[in-house]
Amino acid sequence: MPDARILVVDDEPYNLEILGEHLTDVGYEVVTAEDGEAAWSLLTHDREFDTILLDRMMPRMDGMALLARLKQSEISHVPVIMQTAVGAAENVREGLAAGAYYYLIKPFQRDMLLAIVAAAVKFYREKRQLESQLEAQASTYRLLTRGEFHFRTLDEARQLTLLLSNACPEPQRVAVGLSELLVNAVEHGNLGISYADKTRLLQQGRWQEEIDIRLECADFRRRNVHVAFEKRADVLVFTITDEGDGFEWQPFLEFSPERAFDPHGRGISMARMLSFDSVEYQGRGNAVIARVRLTDD
Repeated sequence: MPDARILVVDDEPYNLEILGEHLTDVGYEVVTAEDGEAAWSLLTHDREFDTILLDRMMPRMDGMALLARLKQSEISHVPVIMQTAVGAAENVREGLAAGAYYYLIKPFQRDMLLAIVAAAVKFYREKRQLESQLEAQASTYRLLTRGEFHFRTLDEARQLTLLLSNACPEPQRVAVGLSELLVNAVEHGNLGISYADKTRLLQQGRWQEEIDIRLECADFRRRNVHVAFEKRADVLVFTITDEGDGFEWQPFLEFSPERAFDPHGRGISMARMLSFDSVEYQGRGNAVIARVRLTDD
């Protein structure tokens, strides 16, 4: 994503130089700040960033203090990657609770840095695109009370996300999590891409290529994802079923510190936190029921 802008905040000039070189080498526009105070001053007049790469330990204003300010500001939606030499679980858990869903541990590897940044930028860009498309869609979709759908590709998953999100009172809230669940049903469900496979493919920049190959493979091309939507008196119910072999879903309901340094693995937990009132996997993990409570207003 060569036109993405990254803000890098670090009190070590050498780190700023190395991070800047790695990111500009692949086409990112990089802006730097030497500590939290300088970054906050910069952000008061320049907020057009796709991701913020933030050092945790800094003088004047450290990373956690800046993160707290960011989450209370108009740019709270910009993803923050917390870079730290502190790997203790409690430190990572503190950052996750404060809203830093991406982590980079020092000393970092170039490939991991680029994979983490690409994942954060991709999430932010897709979220903004969904929000823009949702605003342009007709509100008549809210008349939908029941429906059954079948799809196969990631493009079809995005189209169905737009349709079903617009059937909800808060489309932008639902869209992010629904998109994650539908994409998971394709890549991890029908196409059988494991967690380790996706980590490797993202680091190699081959994730989309592998998706395209598997969609045309005889073992997978006849598989569909089935989605049932129902509006009840007090709740919206989404039932998503894939035709894969299932997966061990229990560890992914909560976003754990152990996966904080991976370039993916946040989708299910973020769907639970941000989009749905409940997310319930069934059986071996190839069926999930997500619910949104309806208010009386």
